[in-house]
Amino acid sequence: ECPEHHIPVASQTPQDMLEGVLRLGEGSKVFILAPMAQNKKGEFLAEFQKWFKKGFIKAKVDGEFIDLDKAKKLTKTKAHNIDLVIDQVIVKESVKTRIAESLNTAIQMADGQVVIETIQGKRTLFSLKSSCPVCGFAFPELEPRLFSFNNPRGYCETCKGLGTLDFVEEEVYSDGDEGSRKLEKVKYVLKNQSQSEDDEENSFEPDIQDCPDCHGGRLKPESLNVKLLDKNIVELASFNLTELQTWLEAYTKNKKLKERDKYLADKIIAQIQSRIQYLLQVGTGYLSLNRTARTLSGGESQRIRLATQVGSSLIGILYVMDEPSIGLHPRDHHRLLKVIRELRDRGNTVLLVEHDEDTIREADFVVDLGPGAGKLGGEIMAQGTPAEIEKNKNSITGQYLSGAKRVPMPTKRREGNGKFIEIKGARGNNLKNVDAKIPLGLFLCVTGVSGSGKSTLIMDTLYKHLAAKFYKAQVKPSPFESITGLENIDKVIEIDQKPIGRTPRSTPATYVGLLPLIRELYAQIPEAKLRGYGPGRFSFNTKGGRCEACQGHGQIRMEMHFLTDVYVPCDVCQTKRYNRETLVVKYKDKNISDVLDMSVAEALEFFKNHSVIHKKLETLNQVGLSYMTLGQSSTTLSGGEAQRVKLSKELSKRSTGKTFYILDEPTTGLHFEDIRKLVELLQELTEQGNTVLVIEHNLEVIKTADHIIDLGPDGGNAGGEIVVTGTPEHVVKNTRSEIAKFLKPILENESGKKSKSTEPALSK
Repeated sequence: ECPEHHIPVASQTPQDMLEGVLRLGEGSKVFILAPMAQNKKGEFLAEFQKWFKKGFIKAKVDGEFIDLDKAKKLTKTKAHNIDLVIDQVIVKESVKTRIAESLNTAIQMADGQVVIETIQGKRTLFSLKSSCPVCGFAFPELEPRLFSFNNPRGYCETCKGLGTLDFVEEEVYSDGDEGSRKLEKVKYVLKNQSQSEDDEENSFEPDIQDCPDCHGGRLKPESLNVKLLDKNIVELASFNLTELQTWLEAYTKNKKLKERDKYLADKIIAQIQSRIQYLLQVGTGYLSLNRTARTLSGGESQRIRLATQVGSSLIGILYVMDEPSIGLHPRDHHRLLKVIRELRDRGNTVLLVEHDEDTIREADFVVDLGPGAGKLGGEIMAQGTPAEIEKNKNSITGQYLSGAKRVPMPTKRREGNGKFIEIKGARGNNLKNVDAKIPLGLFLCVTGVSGSGKSTLIMDTLYKHLAAKFYKAQVKPSPFESITGLENIDKVIEIDQKPIGRTPRSTPATYVGLLPLIRELYAQIPEAKLRGYGPGRFSFNTKGGRCEACQGHGQIRMEMHFLTDVYVPCDVCQTKRYNRETLVVKYKDKNISDVLDMSVAEALEFFKNHSVIHKKLETLNQVGLSYMTLGQSSTTLSGGEAQRVKLSKELSKRSTGKTFYILDEPTTGLHFEDIRKLVELLQELTEQGNTVLVIEHNLEVIKTADHIIDLGPDGGNAGGEIVVTGTPEHVVKNTRSEIAKFLKPILENESGKKSKSTEPALSK
């Protein structure tokens, strides 16, 4: 439809135009007109004379018919509407050829446009170019890129397809004389965001708002005004996949569709529906097409990529997947396994790197590596069917599968300290005015299927509000009415999976405060004192002690121009990072480079007599990072490893007993044994009086929680409610809860083992 007048327009062929005239009925008197000017200023005398010389006799000027040979100048400053009269006919079968010829003449004269006007004055505009009958606005040729916000052909010119603009608010004085000037707040569009990360004086927090022209649609007006049954492409993209599938089915059954349009649409829609069906099959029916990729969880991204493969119908392919179960609720995980089985049964091979028990049990063949991690691993401990792995005593994985080892249950659930943080009226994203009461002094689990609203409630609403209150963080929480009870905690700590360092020079050991202690130790050695070496001498990031040939990297980058750069060992220090003078200083016959090459497990033994360093190492070991070397770069860590490094840092601090810890899926990438260690650490933090809240899908963690907050019952529009809260034993009684269905058999199994178990309880 026309962007200004909202009148439906569509392109027609000459045959469509002829049929339109014939539909007026036998005997109808009509004018065939060529619209030559619409709301245009000018005198037009030269045009009238030119048309008369071409053989045309009449024109309709501003609603009145005139003879072209008697035409006079029009008022130059006034806007005029001019139609050239091509023919006047009485509709009947015998003049069909004449009508067709007149239509073609009008098309040539008016650049693809024709007006059919009845004797009663009813006008109908036909156009090869989809033009508005009021203003003449013509759509460009409709092509796929016109509907892409990543292409200049389609994107909104104001926001360049982003859908939003960054505004900055500043205080300025209005113009005027002294005393008459007043302080005002002015918003302007942020044109250039480049600034130093350390430039705190000029730092600002942009106010992101919808683009005023496309209102977040990201496309130009021409694109947004092309509609199917009153829906433009942005409106269709806002539907979740389940809703879109329903809408497409209704569209194909619509009786108003022309046979030609239906023929063209059927083939395209069939392809769209096929792709949607694969996405529904992997459990992403709650996602909408306008969701940006960066807002997707790891599990959602995995499933979307998997859906493309299910739809490809390829055979004889080797699929390699790295932990596809990450971030998946047990219900969604079982759907994923069904899709993987389908790929296998089609004649493909699927190779998974996995820790998940259900996935391992579903496998046809298992290869178990170990016995430890890093330098302590690298051996095949067992291989065969899951049943054979269970029986292999060398396999730690097998011991967990058989039940010989397990994550122990607490002997009783904590009751908390009687205090709460209470959220009222949370309505971000799909949250339906949620009220949540979070008891303090407990180990809490927030559960729910993907898209149920867990992250919106905890991370986007609660954590952002707490960060703003405690640390003056410039973050905007999702909308809510009130959050009370903040006086019951003294700080909030989010232990997320974001990187702990941006450069290769950053190390986890520095992040937890370990390397500064080791450098201090080396500076105290008599040889170092004799040479006048301070702690800085033992840093590979500063001049003095480092190898200047590679500037402490241990490697030199070789530019390969059009290929990826390669790194070769430094031929001066031979990857040791330090110069010869620094490496002379040794502790227990090891120089600083030797220490950086040690794993956490090796360093634990090496520094066993140094209590402060040993304590830092012990916390890294506790979080399952015994295989990590002290000199390892932070940029090489996975999200799960970075999260555990942050947890280690918190564990090494002195607890206040009033800290609120928030962790989002901390079991990502963890083996059964590592999960057991993690649960022990989280329980230890809780035992100190703190509150530990985890957003989690892993049943081994959920079963040990004191209190569960379950969101759902489903994802997207079908979620956003609190289904049930309480102890695991209480939650499993709820028939609406998805997690209850999977947690119930776990608890029943655990209750049967309690009398036989000799493992220590986690809480007393």
